[in-house]
Amino acid sequence: MDANESVRVAIVTGAGSGIGRAVAVELLRGGWAVGLAGRRAGTLEATAALVPGAAHLAVRADVSDPEDVAALFAAVRERFGRLDLLFNNAGTFGPGGMPFEDLPYDAWRHVVDTNLNGAFLCAQAAFRQMKEQEPRGGRIINNGSISAHSPRPLSAPYTATKHALTGLTKSLSLDGRAYGIAVGQIDIGNAATEMTARMETGALQANGEITPEPVMDVTDVARTVRHMAELPLGANVQFATVLATAMPYVGRG
Repeated sequence: MDANESVRVAIVTGAGSGIGRAVAVELLRGGWAVGLAGRRAGTLEATAALVPGAAHLAVRADVSDPEDVAALFAAVRERFGRLDLLFNNAGTFGPGGMPFEDLPYDAWRHVVDTNLNGAFLCAQAAFRQMKEQEPRGGRIINNGSISAHSPRPLSAPYTATKHALTGLTKSLSLDGRAYGIAVGQIDIGNAATEMTARMETGALQANGEITPEPVMDVTDVARTVRHMAELPLGANVQFATVLATAMPYVGRG
């Protein structure tokens, strides 16, 4: 693709399933060229197959690996010429239901490496490219969580990384101003994906009860991300909270 063409270019991490897949499909259907990143090539190609003929590049990448991240951004730049959007989405819950005092360090480190260090590496690569390209600038949207505001029981690694991601979003939003880089965050509660299937059967509440929780269609999240992505760079949604209306969030605990 000629770098002077007007097609907008995005990278979506964790694009092989769940929210990442839904956002990638929404962008592809909207005419974006999308770099699909994830750890399994087969699931990335399955995402692309949902929008036949759309401009995409599937790149197997572990966002916690600096070499993988560098190769991902280089491949998208070589294929499409620029980068207009990074949706920093890849993440993991880590071990669920485990008492904090029993949490292995390796499990803690895995969540931190994926959710926080991976977001840092991808955002840094996006910053570098967006500063250098012509026209300069672009947008980064970090996938936070309701847990960036209020934790679930027994979720210390996930909650800590999502709180940290909010700090990263604020800092990058400030640092990006000089380069036309807009940075925002979407905090999502109970979108219906493979990762949240257990919510409908029962989730641990702060009072110790196991209670089913309502979920929402993941395409509603995808449409919100696309809205944020397609704003002119002079406007930014700093934080958006999108959640199943009746889920226990306001008043949680």
